[in-house]
Amino acid sequence: MKREEVLNKALEIVKGAREEQYGTPEDCFYTIAQMWSAYLGKTLNSVDVAMMMILLKIVRSKNNQEYDDNYIDIAGYAACAGECQQSCHHLSKE
Repeated sequence: MKREEVLNKALEIVKGAREEQYGTPEDCFYTIAQMWSAYLGKTLNSVDVAMMMILLKIVRSKNNQEYDDNYIDIAGYAACAGECQQSCHHLSKE
């Protein structure tokens, strides 16, 4: 898969079906960060959520390098992390 295809597919996913199903990444990742923070007893933010999802996809791609979905999702999560970094939904780290 060419890099343009990976990026275009990631854009299609994060600005299309996923956002329609789950809401904006900022809102969704903010809620996840609150839940993970409560569970861990440590403050996380929406960027942490995106980065940890990237780590999950890295592990999955290590186990199955032929599955393009992981690379597409990594690109999508990276884009979401960049957007969350600018968002007012971003929790401060303690």
